[in-house]
Amino acid sequence: MPSQRSEHIPPFLVMDVMEKAKELERAGKNVIHLEVGEPDFDTPAGINRAAVAALSRGETHYTHSLGMLPLREAIVAHYSRRYGVSLSADQIIVTMGTSAGLLLTLSALLNAGDEMVLSNPTYACYPNFVQYLDGIPVWVATHAAEGFGLQPREVRTQLTPRTRGVLINSPANPTGTVLSEAALRELADLGPYIVSDEIYHGLVYGEREHSILEFTDRAFVLNGFSKLYAMTGWRLGYVIAPRQFVRPIQKMQQNLFICASSISQWAGLAALTEEHPEIPQMVAAYDRRRKFMVQGLRELGFGVAVEPTGAFYVLADARNVGCDSYNLAFDILDKANVAVAPGIDFGSNAEGFLRFSYANSIENIAVAFERLKEYLDTHCVDRTTAR
Repeated sequence: MPSQRSEHIPPFLVMDVMEKAKELERAGKNVIHLEVGEPDFDTPAGINRAAVAALSRGETHYTHSLGMLPLREAIVAHYSRRYGVSLSADQIIVTMGTSAGLLLTLSALLNAGDEMVLSNPTYACYPNFVQYLDGIPVWVATHAAEGFGLQPREVRTQLTPRTRGVLINSPANPTGTVLSEAALRELADLGPYIVSDEIYHGLVYGEREHSILEFTDRAFVLNGFSKLYAMTGWRLGYVIAPRQFVRPIQKMQQNLFICASSISQWAGLAALTEEHPEIPQMVAAYDRRRKFMVQGLRELGFGVAVEPTGAFYVLADARNVGCDSYNLAFDILDKANVAVAPGIDFGSNAEGFLRFSYANSIENIAVAFERLKEYLDTHCVDRTTAR
């Protein structure tokens, strides 16, 4: 029999949607993918060249379990340059993607029964990781009318002697919310450790994002290369940890993963130390798509109370279409051949919402909107009231 741990972990519903969409494509359907948070751009050419050069030099062996020192030094320089934060290379653990970094971080932080405060909605895998490690997710509701911003005053009411940390994500998946400097400062002052997922840093539009390390050293930062550098398949991330946690995380890394891919690390070094003209071009394209998607969703009758200003998602209110977001997402996929993510994947406060990713071309998004309009005209009686 499978273990209880493996039996009880919930599925990642976005992946269920994507896998169903792939089945439809194999059957000859043309599906437009707005469900998955993966850049549709290629990795910048200079990063690819660095990886090829590393292969040619024979850089195909294990690295230090913390990661190559030049890469860790480049991460330190990046955080100093971008955020004015002073770090040391021995605080960095390079990981096989940010998800691995999150697993290692929470494994070092949580004992059974410890509480981790999460926003609702939040990235679908966060509570699953906490529960996998026998921790307890504690929810703080955020609301569309406030742009889904996590309110420190609401977090304070959920703190108990068993609170071990607060897990934040800014810019956020699934909402695109960017937390303000004031909010981050207040969260840092609450007392518990802050685990800050900063994987969408650099993907902001019209404002500046802040690192939690600007406000406290009682924090773990998760970051990586998948989103800004379009390197999802390279599986490269990192953790910045308080010094007393580095050795415990390193020991788990040694046992579970040994080290991150050597070739990916050389690519990551190039990402941080060389100029890549493709990056600002990608960010500008995302911004154009963001504006196009928000306008189009509103015209279709979906509710977008506050425009998102980061990442590449819009969490849109679809309750005038249907309150069961899981069945609604699959019905749209079956009948309109448009793949979207059900809000329930991201928490109870997102039920009745759908997450749309604009990591796809404006041309494809426009076709998706045409299909959605036909779907709504055919299958829905009242779609005139945007919440």
